[in-house]
Amino acid sequence: MGYYNNQAPNGRRKPNRAGIFLAGLSGVAIGALLVWLLFYSIPGLTPGNDTAAGTEVVKTDRESATASVDITTDVTQAVEEVADAVVGVANLQETNDFWSQAPGQEQAVGSGSGVIYKSEGEKAYVVTNHHVIEGANGIELTLADGSKAEATLVGSDIWTDLAVLEMDSSLVPDVAEIGDSDALKRGETVIAIGNPLGLDFSGSVTTGVVSGTDRAVPVDLDGNGQPDWQAEVLQTDAAINPGNSGGALVNLAGQLIGINSMKIATDAVEGIGFAIPINSALPIIKSIEQNGEMIRPAMGITLLDLVQVPQAQRQETLNLPADVKEGVVVNSVIEGSAAAKAGMKQFDVIVEMDGEPVGDIIELRQHLYNEKKIGDTLAVKAYRNGKLMDFELELVDNSAL
Repeated sequence: MGYYNNQAPNGRRKPNRAGIFLAGLSGVAIGALLVWLLFYSIPGLTPGNDTAAGTEVVKTDRESATASVDITTDVTQAVEEVADAVVGVANLQETNDFWSQAPGQEQAVGSGSGVIYKSEGEKAYVVTNHHVIEGANGIELTLADGSKAEATLVGSDIWTDLAVLEMDSSLVPDVAEIGDSDALKRGETVIAIGNPLGLDFSGSVTTGVVSGTDRAVPVDLDGNGQPDWQAEVLQTDAAINPGNSGGALVNLAGQLIGINSMKIATDAVEGIGFAIPINSALPIIKSIEQNGEMIRPAMGITLLDLVQVPQAQRQETLNLPADVKEGVVVNSVIEGSAAAKAGMKQFDVIVEMDGEPVGDIIELRQHLYNEKKIGDTLAVKAYRNGKLMDFELELVDNSAL
């Protein structure tokens, strides 16, 4: 009688095929049951609740919340420091009635900006541009809060395009802190604040960088098409538009480092604006406060930077040594001036004043206006036909020339 051994040759029991089949069938049945329970436990998944598109979208009630976020940056902090010290300046001039020829009322014929820089006793002082208030019969200020204040002209200086106004100190909301324009670096962030295109855009803020320092820009003051003066300015790409003139150029500390003055406005140029450095403006401002005008010591010469002279002219006309790269060329000498009396002539090249090197017009003016007074003697070294010569000038009042 034979026996069937349900073990493999290695001693293990062989699997029961019937048991495997039944176990698999049970698993399928359990899985189907779980799927059925899932559909009926979630109404949106049951076939009977399908929409025409195949699925019903279940919406929940939610409400969007409005969040107020206080954003503070270096720029917003700087603006907050100085904004109340920036004012609008309206140039009021009398208009006549054409038909009756009777005097009319004062009306604003132009506007610009200004900066309150000092408050002392009952008086406060505002700096603006000369061209903003030129020809004014009256001046009206618009403060940061929109209120109006009357101002009087202390004095102005056409050469540097600066003017000082006086107002009632009780109306002053704030005074700008003075910075150091000599410490500015190219690429440093600066902020222009003013009233572009009139008071409708008062307190406008634009940002940019210092594009260049110690720029000398030719200025035509009498409208004859010829430069009368080399304005000492900072260059910036912060937007400076008509109406910004006289406004504040500030650093990220909120300090006043320049007075916005002008821009190059041509189709081919974009982002070139200029401001008067505050370090250069302060001596003029103080002189106007004290004297009603800027009284300067004068040499009696017109000037040209040596760097503007082509190399061929340096050799042929000026006959300069090859190692002389910087200096100031005497373009003309005023008859009877200090320079004329000292024997200076056209095409002399000034390289030193009072023992200090002079590389350009700005350095010459800084020394002349900051270090010397009317009546002082100025020692000058200049090249003439390749020879270094010494001159002594007794400085006179610039208004006497």
